[in-house]
Amino acid sequence: MSNPVSTREANGHVDADEEPSSDADALQIGDLTLSSRLILGSSNYPNPQVMLDALEAAGTELVTVAIRRVNVQNPAPESHLDLIRRGGYHVLPNTAGCYTAREAVLVAQLAREALGTDLIKLEVIGDDETLMPDVEQLLKAAKDLIDDGFTVLAYANDDPITCRKLAQMGCAAVMPLGSPIGSGMGIVNPYNLRIIREEVDDTPLIVDAGIGTASDAALAMELGYDGILVNTAVAEAQHPVDMAEAMRKSVEAGRLARRAGRIPKRLYAKASSPMHGRVGE
Repeated sequence: MSNPVSTREANGHVDADEEPSSDADALQIGDLTLSSRLILGSSNYPNPQVMLDALEAAGTELVTVAIRRVNVQNPAPESHLDLIRRGGYHVLPNTAGCYTAREAVLVAQLAREALGTDLIKLEVIGDDETLMPDVEQLLKAAKDLIDDGFTVLAYANDDPITCRKLAQMGCAAVMPLGSPIGSGMGIVNPYNLRIIREEVDDTPLIVDAGIGTASDAALAMELGYDGILVNTAVAEAQHPVDMAEAMRKSVEAGRLARRAGRIPKRLYAKASSPMHGRVGE
């Protein structure tokens, strides 16, 4: 008889003091099972071929597309959306560019009708300068979409209270920012991200926004996060395909390090070799 699987294990969560499972380390988001924990964006690549090469190098299975910026009803044969779908990737439509709950819900409904998916990455932005989420509108949109049967991945501030509310209302994943969108500043508040991980125990957490390089992604995974969403750091790198590969390896390394369980930090030294039995004793 097999051992029962906990909710955290089913969602791909493993605490540092737990033994790694021999099962495939899959990430479950709603009904979608992913072997890769790296989600890529599809904007701002030098050209479509570089985008496709980067997606392959990243090993990603899920690619996010801004619905307000593409023709989802009649995509051109060589459009980004068409290329992504022909590549066999799952499409994660997003509501980038929406500033109210009403806008976001309408865009999500359009995406579902056109693409035949209940998946939606929910973004409701407060202003053009910071691109920070409008929490009031975000929570309203999330509730409306969940009530309408959507699988909601909600982009949020690195605020433990907001993230906890989004998880409690039934979001399939909560996606706190590492730093502002496109800034490349990395993880500016690891303390809040640690608190969020403790507050949100049974919902997948994905760091979305601000990742600048591979070490940022590794840090997020070492903090116990379940995945990373990256766009600008790959698309606008000097060599996007190489950066995509680096991101893949860093996510895998960070995940493995979290599962392995790091040593505690100490103020003073501790000898790595036994002190007893030394010559001269």
